[in-house]
Amino acid sequence: MKKKNKLARILSAVGDNVQIIGDCTIGENVKFIGGCVVIDSHIGDNCTVNTSNIKKSEIGKNCTIGPFANLREGTVTEENVKVGAFVEIKNSKIGKDSKVPHHIYVGDAVIGQRVNIGCGVVFANFDGKEKRQSIIGDDVFIGSNVNIVAPVNIASGTYICAGTTVTKDTEENDFVIGRVRQENKKR
Repeated sequence: MKKKNKLARILSAVGDNVQIIGDCTIGENVKFIGGCVVIDSHIGDNCTVNTSNIKKSEIGKNCTIGPFANLREGTVTEENVKVGAFVEIKNSKIGKDSKVPHHIYVGDAVIGQRVNIGCGVVFANFDGKEKRQSIIGDDVFIGSNVNIVAPVNIASGTYICAGTTVTKDTEENDFVIGRVRQENKKR
């Protein structure tokens, strides 16, 4: 009887156009808001998944995914992670209480706890021959339109300004800025 009740709770959370394929586990109180494809993945308790694809990934408790997120093979999110609109993550771990809110690509990265990643950030993980890894410490702030060029280690507490391309390791609590100043020229 207990198994039937759990299945009924899960099915009541599944909206329109949701596909659950392969070896999946779904936690308690999960909310699917339609349009999701989940393949060979685990979704923890109290998660919301909105119009997203999740394949061979593990989603921790209390996470919010989507809309239009694409979590590819090897993605792991710890508890209380937000993965927002138009985010793609591949072969990466996102630490507890971190936010990957919108228009971001994260590939081959380990991201610490309480990290905020701004809009338009790209983890450049392919050097033309092989994939490289980026490691991001705890309490890091990554501004909008930043490029993280792997392999790179960004130490805890680092603040990276918008528009910066990061190619070198940082030390704890560094303030990183790497952009050209605006210059206005007459025609």
